[in-house]
Amino acid sequence: MKSYAAVDLGASSGRVMVGRVGPDSLQLTEAHRFPNRPVRTPEGLRWDILSLYAGVLDGLRAAGHVDSVGIDSWAVDYGLLDADGALLGNPVHYRDTRTQGVAEKVWATVPAAELYAATGLQYAPFNTLYQLVAAASSAQLAHAKRLLLIPDLLTYWLTGEAGTELTNASTTQLIDPRTGDWSYDVAARLGIDLELFAPLRRPGDPAGLLRPDVLEETGLTGPVPVTTVGSHDTASAVAAVPAVNERFAYICTGTWSLVGLELTAPVLTEASRAANFTNELGLDGTVRYLRNIMGLWLLQECLREWGNPDLGELLAAAAEVPALRSVVDAGDAEFLAPGRMPSRIADACRASGQPVPGSRAEITRCILDSLALAHRRAVRQAQELADHPVDVVHIVGGGARNALLCRLTADACGLPVVAGPPEAAALGNVLVQARADGQTGDRTEMRRLLARTQQLTRYEPEGSTAAWQTAEARLPGR
Repeated sequence: MKSYAAVDLGASSGRVMVGRVGPDSLQLTEAHRFPNRPVRTPEGLRWDILSLYAGVLDGLRAAGHVDSVGIDSWAVDYGLLDADGALLGNPVHYRDTRTQGVAEKVWATVPAAELYAATGLQYAPFNTLYQLVAAASSAQLAHAKRLLLIPDLLTYWLTGEAGTELTNASTTQLIDPRTGDWSYDVAARLGIDLELFAPLRRPGDPAGLLRPDVLEETGLTGPVPVTTVGSHDTASAVAAVPAVNERFAYICTGTWSLVGLELTAPVLTEASRAANFTNELGLDGTVRYLRNIMGLWLLQECLREWGNPDLGELLAAAAEVPALRSVVDAGDAEFLAPGRMPSRIADACRASGQPVPGSRAEITRCILDSLALAHRRAVRQAQELADHPVDVVHIVGGGARNALLCRLTADACGLPVVAGPPEAAALGNVLVQARADGQTGDRTEMRRLLARTQQLTRYEPEGSTAAWQTAEARLPGR
């Protein structure tokens, strides 16, 4: 067996996981976990990237001997470097308000329909493209000589070598999903200098060796290679979906719910744009055709407001609340910003003329019913738009541990749900490293290994989907 360190960074925490891979074995253990606490400065909301890097170094020290390192994280955000390779300030958080109103300015130059036809990316106010247009007159961007997405920035600090990993680059809205290369026309029309980006890399490509000072800091013995993985955490998570054939939908659950299909080509129709589906790139040239839904962020924010009560007890109480009493649109941008989430959910129910959830259990049930309803809509529409029928829905990521959410999703979709693995992003990260190292075979073999070695739970749908259809009709604009 060989050992691989997967650095997996989420919006609220980071961790270094160690995967041990053999011919018929896949084991994952946590070496180190550390918080990811964004900081609100006078300039706006920022990532504490130095704290994250320190957590990565601590994790590699705790991991001990590894045969390779790979890094994945959330998408769209970046750091800017000067001519000496020094970081020009902490990266801006995607929830910062600087992109408000920017999309309309962009569409005045590149109409929304043209932008989608060129890049295949759904509208989200925080896409890197909008961030760069918002920053166009800033002193930092004027002095920048290099732009590195978050995983690429950390890789650069570990190795001294700069690259831009493709699955994450595809979230910038500057990649053509048909070619897997930059959308030069879009960038030129918006005045975005693509020379800021380092050369593109693909999952499995070498990304350099740990620098001598990193080896000294972590106590590792070199040489230790860093391997490019699907550095967008969703790309790594989809790579770890334990599917047995191509007729599956996936839901990568965590702060966000990413709901979609794995395709061989993008869907760039006007109907797809109107439905707000995105075409991001995945492992081996695949397309992650999906919709972003607000996800467990809604519940996470409520838990924070409530002082982090016991989640198990709260879910048990929510299971006793009548189903579909009140639902909200889990994709509504109204829920994007942090703060006052229970009140905002109550306000949305009130505005749509539904019963207003009052207790914590009622609000929690409203959130989970609403997420299951959003999963239903996305799975159904993805099949229609891509002409790609599915027989099963795979839930991976943290939400796979939420039995109530999994059961509700099966009922809402009218399809079996297979839940697990919950650590899909880290496992996908590890498996890409192992494949590059000759320890496992192609994507099919990777998924067979996952199905044999990981604990999975199957939920069969119960009851009719008619009640879910009725609930969907209660949402504004449906």
